[in-house]
Amino acid sequence: MALDLRALVSLLDLTSLGDDDSEATVDALCRRAETPIGSVAAVCVWPRFVGRCVENLEGTGIPVAAVANFPSGDEGMEAAILETERIIESGGSEVDLVMPYRPWLAGDTDFAMETISAVKSACGGSVVLKVIIETGALGGIAEIGNASRDAIEAGADFVKTSTGKIPVSATPEAARAMLEVIATCGRPVGFKAAGGIRTVAEAREYTRIAAEIMGPAYLAPATFRLGASSLLDAILQEHGAA
Repeated sequence: MALDLRALVSLLDLTSLGDDDSEATVDALCRRAETPIGSVAAVCVWPRFVGRCVENLEGTGIPVAAVANFPSGDEGMEAAILETERIIESGGSEVDLVMPYRPWLAGDTDFAMETISAVKSACGGSVVLKVIIETGALGGIAEIGNASRDAIEAGADFVKTSTGKIPVSATPEAARAMLEVIATCGRPVGFKAAGGIRTVAEAREYTRIAAEIMGPAYLAPATFRLGASSLLDAILQEHGAA
């Protein structure tokens, strides 16, 4: 199933998480969020920029997402909760939390799940929690599936592939493993592919896999996202060439 370019834009979490991001960076990001072929699904930034993005996007209906426990997943439960609370207080409506994947890999799955559950409680019923399982660090398809299952059991509204901060980010194989878990989890859960997605062809590969496993109706912002920055330029360039 090849989505048109307008549909791809509507699924995009337009992201800037550079170490040197500034107010000017996020101002420019917000200006890009409304495009000639529609608005993106959300903008995703560091927590300190949430309030500025909310101001920039007032009246657009575009949600602001921010990362927590990012990128290492090692900040600790209390720090992750505090960061989440600050995101929400600043007007953020989505939190992209890095699962403590190193403890999880070491066998402390309870700590990882308790952290997710605590952050989900801090989010309440209206703030979307996307849990980044960092697929490139997990070692194999079985681990990716198990981590996704644990994140969902702990309360994730979405499971997300990657931070984009380690050598291996999103892959189609990881996406398939995660979506197959979602398909059997017994409740609605979204999926977000992020990290290294730069071309329209790559984006469409993830939508094809999701539609195959979950059905075409799954390809909506409430359940499917693509996290990227340069992808928007690729989409608009292809639109202009059409």
